[in-house]
Amino acid sequence: MKSNIIKSTAILFTALVVLSCEKKKEETAKAEIEPKVETFALAKEKLTTELRLPAELTGFQQVDLYAKVSSFVKLLKVDIGTKVKKGQLLIVLEAPEISSQLAAAESRLKSMEAIYATSKSTYNRLYETSKVEGTISKNDLEMASGKKNSDYAQYQAAIAAHKEVSIMRGYLEIRAPFDGVVAARNVNLGTFVGPAGKGSDLPLLTIQEQSKLRLAVSVPELYTGYLHPGDEMSFNVKSLPETFSAKITRMSGALDLKLRSERVEMDVHNTKGNLLPGMVAEVLLPLNAKDSTFVVPKSAVVSSAEGIYVVKVVNHKATRIDIKKGREIEDKIEIFGDLTPNDKLVKIASEETKEGDVINE
Repeated sequence: MKSNIIKSTAILFTALVVLSCEKKKEETAKAEIEPKVETFALAKEKLTTELRLPAELTGFQQVDLYAKVSSFVKLLKVDIGTKVKKGQLLIVLEAPEISSQLAAAESRLKSMEAIYATSKSTYNRLYETSKVEGTISKNDLEMASGKKNSDYAQYQAAIAAHKEVSIMRGYLEIRAPFDGVVAARNVNLGTFVGPAGKGSDLPLLTIQEQSKLRLAVSVPELYTGYLHPGDEMSFNVKSLPETFSAKITRMSGALDLKLRSERVEMDVHNTKGNLLPGMVAEVLLPLNAKDSTFVVPKSAVVSSAEGIYVVKVVNHKATRIDIKKGREIEDKIEIFGDLTPNDKLVKIASEETKEGDVINE
């Protein structure tokens, strides 16, 4: 009996050893059949890229000068390309009716001034006399005071009318609002100009400040978060071989509704005068990320009908992690998702890898 038990135990032990060996052989064979998959440890890094965009150079200040009143061009003191200073006389206009109105206003002003001076003097005399009781009636004094106040009001109205005509006459002299260059001239001597005249279709002159220029570029929505005031960038124009640099001075802070882009402006000091308003430039924008992000090879990202994802290896099994793509540069791409540093990802992923598949590293 005892020998039978020993024999049974020995047979069972032998069977377990054989099964274990066979299982190991199967696993080894399976591992040999499944190809090894290359993986890598996920890490963060700062991805620096550059973006080339077209931009436009314009005068830092630019103004179109029009005539305020209907008149004729009497004197034209500048032409295209003339450098002007602030306050410099550019055009003298002639309007005979304004000169007549000014003369009439001056005459009325002097007349009202004399009438007011007389009524004021009369009132002052009556007032001094009325201090002696019984000499001047109260009614006469009040009438003199009313006459004085009425004449004063008329006098003030004459001053205002004279000032208005003087201002209108001042519009006959067109002066430069700032230092700049005459970029366009659309009138000649004797041209009729004015709000209702034919000359009002085009400006008399266009003045541009060219010693300082604006460089304006529209940055697509995807890249607006990487730019900040003070960032330096380079640009070039087709007509000049050299490369220029400028710093971001202003950002609109809003997106254009049509282009979905943000307007960014840089100030360019045109000391040599070789850059001209209206030139088209190509700007090289450095897109430097504020913080480190997960950067992986492009081959690790799978874009399919099921979504965009990477394959993460957990306990030798595949797990799909949904992600969003960021910037791309050469063979690298930014990714954003439920990931942590040192996660193992498949370097060359494909749709054939299903959730839960065994990964042979």
